[in-house]
Amino acid sequence: MNSEIDSDKRLVERVKRGDKRAFDVLVLKYQHRIANLIGRYVRDQDEVLDVTQEVFVKAYRAMANFRGDAQFYTWLYRIAINTAKNFLVAKSRRPPDTDIDIDDGEFSDHPVVISDEGNPEDLLSGEDLKEVLQKALEDLPEELRTALMLREFDGLSYGEIAQVMECPVGTVRSRIFRGRESIEKRIEEMNQE
Repeated sequence: MNSEIDSDKRLVERVKRGDKRAFDVLVLKYQHRIANLIGRYVRDQDEVLDVTQEVFVKAYRAMANFRGDAQFYTWLYRIAINTAKNFLVAKSRRPPDTDIDIDDGEFSDHPVVISDEGNPEDLLSGEDLKEVLQKALEDLPEELRTALMLREFDGLSYGEIAQVMECPVGTVRSRIFRGRESIEKRIEEMNQE
């Protein structure tokens, strides 16, 4: 991992010195991850590609301001999330503004485990379960969904998510806990139907 971070730092320095090919390498390295991230917000594949391209244009233009306080991909993820949110606002599909604070309830470092009683795989077909999970994820408030996706799908640490979302680590933990709790509740409701 450190070699990847060092590689990114070297590429960023080359871009800052005017080497456009170094930026092309960063685009090739991260374009799929950024497109996958954008695809969680934007459903139309053509729009995903447009927003992804916009992310890299913004990153290139802002490269001179990148100080290296965060890892390059964390900085890029922040740009991607903000660009996706701006796109949704422009399309009049504004994401919810609700937020959970650490003081709003208990949280845990441990993932929520769905009980074996009434295992969802036994009660719902694979496609039904996939649809329920997708709908539950879409119905989460914006901040919960973002934190949960960055953790579960992108494998970012709590600290990295805090940097991307520009909030304290405790708030990230709370958001992830609440997101998992909400999805588990949704699955249980489907099992009872």
